[in-house]
Amino acid sequence: MEDVKKTYDQLLAEYNELQMQLDEANDTIDAIRTGQVDALIVNDGEGHQLYTLKTADQTYRVFIEKMNEGAVTINREGLILYNNSRFAAMVGMPLEKTIGLHFSDFIAEESRNVYDEVIANAWEEDCKEEIYLINTDGHTVPCFISCNTLELDEGVALSLILTDLTKLKETENQLKIKNLQLAAAHLATEKLNNELEDTVKHRTNELFVSREHFKYLANNIPQMTWTNLPNGEVDYFNQQWYTYTGLSAEDTRKYGWEKTIHPDDLQLTMDRFKASLKSGQIFEVENRYKRGSDGAYRWHLNRAIPLRDEQDEIAFWVGTATDIEDQKKEMDRKDEFIGIASHELKTPLTSLKGYLQLISSYKKDDMPGSVKQYVERANSAVNKLQRLINDLLDVSKIQAGKLEYAFTKVNLTDLVKTAVENAAHIYPEYNFIIRDGHDYLINGNAERLEQVLNNLIGNAVKYSPKNKDVIIQTTAENGFVRVAVTDYGIGLSDEQKDRIFERFYRVEDKKHMTSGLGMGLYISAEIINYHNGEIGVESESGKGSTFYFELPLV
Repeated sequence: MEDVKKTYDQLLAEYNELQMQLDEANDTIDAIRTGQVDALIVNDGEGHQLYTLKTADQTYRVFIEKMNEGAVTINREGLILYNNSRFAAMVGMPLEKTIGLHFSDFIAEESRNVYDEVIANAWEEDCKEEIYLINTDGHTVPCFISCNTLELDEGVALSLILTDLTKLKETENQLKIKNLQLAAAHLATEKLNNELEDTVKHRTNELFVSREHFKYLANNIPQMTWTNLPNGEVDYFNQQWYTYTGLSAEDTRKYGWEKTIHPDDLQLTMDRFKASLKSGQIFEVENRYKRGSDGAYRWHLNRAIPLRDEQDEIAFWVGTATDIEDQKKEMDRKDEFIGIASHELKTPLTSLKGYLQLISSYKKDDMPGSVKQYVERANSAVNKLQRLINDLLDVSKIQAGKLEYAFTKVNLTDLVKTAVENAAHIYPEYNFIIRDGHDYLINGNAERLEQVLNNLIGNAVKYSPKNKDVIIQTTAENGFVRVAVTDYGIGLSDEQKDRIFERFYRVEDKKHMTSGLGMGLYISAEIINYHNGEIGVESESGKGSTFYFELPLV
C-alpha cells in the first residue's frame, strides 16, 4: 500500500514538474512573440543552445506576429528557431509545438526537391519560389516562400516569409474556367455580330429610305413641321419652317424657335408644351409666328403627337403648325356680325315680347281660346329666341374679353334646388333626382352658375329621349365642390368628348336630331373658368354622359 502511494506521489510530482515546464515554455514563447526577450533557447539534441538577435527590437517582433504572412526563422540544420501564429495556423499546429521542429517536416512531398534547392541557395543569396506545405490534416497549402539570411549572435540563420496562395490558386482556376467560357462566348458573339451586321445593313437601308420618304413628304406639305426629342429639344424642321421664319438651322436648334413666337403667346405656348412633355398627352395651342420676310405675325394652330417604342416609352414627337390667319379673320368678322346682329335683334325682340304681354292681359275673358293658344306659342318662341340672342351676346363678350360679373357668397345647394325646380316645370315628363345633403358655400355669381346648371340639365334632357332619369349630384373633396349631371342617353365618342366644349360645336347623331347653335357648353366652360373652376365630361357612346364642374369652397 505504501509502494502504491509512493508511486502516486511520484507521478504527481512529475506532473507538477512538467506542468511548470510547460507554463515556463508558454511564457517564454509569449515573451518572444511580444518582444519582451531578445534571445531564443533551442535544444538541438546535444544540449540547449542560446540564440539572440543582433538587431532585434520589440516593434519588429510585434510586427512579425501581426502580419498576415507566415514568418519562420531556421538554423542551418533546418530547426525552427521562431515562427509566428500565422505559420502555426497554416500547418494546423499549436504555436508552442512548432518551435524546435524541422521545417522540412512541413514540406509536401511534391515540393521537397524544389525546397532543398531553394534552401541551399538561400544561404548564399535571397531566393523566392512556390512550394506546397502540408498541414496536420494532410491537406497541402500552396505558398510563396521568400528566403533571406538573418544574423544572430550564435551565427547566421535563415528567415522565411510564407504567403498563402490558396485563394490566389482558386482565383486562377476560376479565371481559367472563365477564360474558356469567354472564348466560347467570343465565338458565339462573333457569329451573332456577323448576323447583326447583316441585319443592321438591311435596317439602315430601310431607315434611310424611310427618312428620305419622311423628308420628302414633310417638305411638300403646306404646314410647318418639326420633330422634337422627349426632353423638348427640336431636332428637325421642314423647309416650310425655314422659308417662313427666314432663320437657319443653327438659329432654331434646341429651343431657339421661341424667338419666332409673339411675346403675348410665348408663356401659354411654353406652359402647354412642357405640360405635354410631362404628361405625354397631345400638344395643341394657337399662337402667332413671326414671318421673316416682313416681320408680320400670323396665327397658327400647333399640334404635336408622341410616337412610342415597343416599351411604350416616348421616342420622339411629331408636330405641325398650320396657318389659320385667314380663318381667324373670318371668325373675327363673324363675331363682329354676331355682336351687331344680336344687339340689333334685342330691341325689336323686347318690343315684341311687350306687345305679346299686352295682348295676353287685354280683356282676357273676351279672348278666344285659339288666340290664347297662339299667344302662348308666340311667347314660347320669343323666349327661345331671346335665349339664343343672349347666348350670342355672351359669345361676343367672351371673344372681346368683356364677360365680367360680380361675385358674392352663393349657397350652391340652394342653387341646385332652384335649377331643378325650374327644370321640372319645363320638362315635366323627366325624373330629376338630387343627391345632396349639405350647404356648400362658394364665391361666385349665382345667375351665371344657374345658367351653367340649366345648360347641363337641358343637354341631359335633349340627348336622353328614352331614359327619363337625370341625376344631379353634389360632393366635396380637397377644398372643392363638384356638381355632376348624369343622364343615360346617347353618350359621346372619344372624338366628341375632345371637342364638346368648342364654340359652335354640336353633337351630330343620325338617329337623334336636335336644335341649337352649339354655344351652351362653350359659354358654360368660360363661366366656370372665370370662377377659377374646372369643367369636364365622362361619357361612353350609347351609355350616357356625366357633365360636371368643380369650384373652390369658401
